Amino acid sequence: MNAPKTIPFEPEGPQPLLREIAPGQNYPVEALGPLRSAVEAVQSMTQAPVAIPAASALAVASLAVQGFANVETLGGNRPVSLYALTIARSGERKSSCDAPLMQALRDHEKRQSDAQRDACISWENERALWKGEREKILAEAKKGKGEKRVAAQADLEALGPEPTAPPLTDRTVTEPTFEGLTKLFGVGQPSLGLFSDEGGQFLGGHAMNSENRQKTLAALNDLWQGNPIRRTRAGDGHATLYGRRLAMHLMVQPIVARTFMADRQAAETGFLPRFLICEPPSTIGTRLHSNARGDDTALIGYQNRLRGILQTPMPMDPDTRELEPRSLLLAPEARTLLIEFADEIEAAQAPGRELAHVTGYASKSAEQAARIAGVLALWGDLNKQALTGQDMANGIALARFYLSEAVRLADAAVVSQEIDSAEGLRKWLLEGWPHAEVMVRDVVRLGPNPLRESPKARAALSMLERHGWLAKLDPGIMVRGATRSEAWRIVRNGSGG
Repeated sequence: MNAPKTIPFEPEGPQPLLREIAPGQNYPVEALGPLRSAVEAVQSMTQAPVAIPAASALAVASLAVQGFANVETLGGNRPVSLYALTIARSGERKSSCDAPLMQALRDHEKRQSDAQRDACISWENERALWKGEREKILAEAKKGKGEKRVAAQADLEALGPEPTAPPLTDRTVTEPTFEGLTKLFGVGQPSLGLFSDEGGQFLGGHAMNSENRQKTLAALNDLWQGNPIRRTRAGDGHATLYGRRLAMHLMVQPIVARTFMADRQAAETGFLPRFLICEPPSTIGTRLHSNARGDDTALIGYQNRLRGILQTPMPMDPDTRELEPRSLLLAPEARTLLIEFADEIEAAQAPGRELAHVTGYASKSAEQAARIAGVLALWGDLNKQALTGQDMANGIALARFYLSEAVRLADAAVVSQEIDSAEGLRKWLLEGWPHAEVMVRDVVRLGPNPLRESPKARAALSMLERHGWLAKLDPGIMVRGATRSEAWRIVRNGSGG
C-alpha cells in the first residue's frame, strides 16, 4: 500500500491592511413614533437601509415644525432644528428614499412660487402708484415754500414707506454660500432647510472652501443654537436677523465623509458634533424586486400631515418676519428620563471611559434627545404643550443610536489613519528601502514624513509586524555592522529573505 503523499507546509504570506469598521447597532425604528409607518413604507419600497429614510423623515419633520416651538432642555429652551449627515456609497438609493418623503414639500414650494408670482405683479403695480404719488408730492413741494413744504412733509408721512416685495417662498436650499443663505433669510422664509442628496457639492463648494469655511461653520453653529444672524459688509452695512431656523440633511459618499470628519476645524468648532451622523450597512446585492412592498396609505398619511403643517402660518412678527415660537415644556416624567440619560452620558465621558474620545458628540447628546423628542411630538400634535415620558423615551433611543454611530465612526477614523500610515511605510520599505532589515531610527530619519517621530514610527512598524510584512528579530542581533536591541526583517513575496 502506497504511503500518503506529504503536502509541503507553506507559511501564510503577509495579510492585506484593511480598514475594518465595526458593525453598527440596529436602527431603533420603533422610536420614530408618528414617523415610523412612513419610514418603513419607503424602506420596503426601496429596500435601502432603514436609517436612510429615517434621517430624511426626521430632517423634513424638523423643517416643518421648527418655526412653531422651541423645546425645553436641561440647559434652557432650544430650537428643535436637526442637522443630519447620512453616509452611504453610490447605489444605496439615497435619492429614492428622499424623494417620496420630500414630495409634499416640493409640491408646496411649487404652489407657493406660483402664488408669489401673482403677488409680485400686484406689488409692482402698488409700488408704481406709490412712486408716482411720492414724485407728485415732491414736485408740489419744490414749487412753494413754508406752508406748502410743511403740507408736503405731512403728505409724505401719510403716504407711508415704499411697499415691500412679497417674501420669497422657497423653503429649501442645496448648496448656498453664507451670504446667499443670509440674504434668503432676509427676503424669504424664516424657517429653511439645507437638504442635498449629493451633500459633497455643499461640503466641497464655495461656502466651505478655505477662505469661507470659518464664517460658514460659525453661521451654521449659530443657527443650530437659535442665535441671530449677524452680517457686516462694506456695501450693505450691518444687518442682524433674529428668529431664524435651519434644518439640515446632507447625504454624502464615504470618501467625502472621511475627509469632512477628519477636518479638525469642523470638529473643534463644534460643527460636526451638532450632526446626527449615520453610516448604515449596505443592502446592495439583497434588494430583489420580488421582495419590494409598497404602502401608499402610510405615505399618503405622511404627505397629508406634512402638507397641513406647511400650510399652517408660523408665529412671527409681521414686519421683521422674526419667528416667535412658544416653549414646549418637559413634563415631570420626561424631565426625569432626560436627567438620567444626561448623567449616564456625562459619567461615560470621564478619562478612560467609553466616550472620553468623543466628548463633543456626547456632551450634546441629551440636547439632541430633547430636540428629536420635540420634533416627533410636534409632528403628532402641532399644539402640544409638553413632552411626555414616551416622547422623551423615543428621543433618547434615537439620540443613543446616533451617539453610538459617532463613536463607531470616530474609532474607524482613528483606525483608518493608523492604517494609512502603515500602508505608506509598507510601500516605502518595499519600493525605496535598500536593506533587508529596518529599525525605528531608520524610519524616523529617512521614512515617510508623517512617521518622523518615534511613537508614530513604532506604531506603524508594529502594525506591519501584526500583518506579516515584518518579522521581529531577536534582541542583540547584528544589523549593518552593529548589535541592535530592536529591529525587523522585511518580508518580501511571502518569505522572510
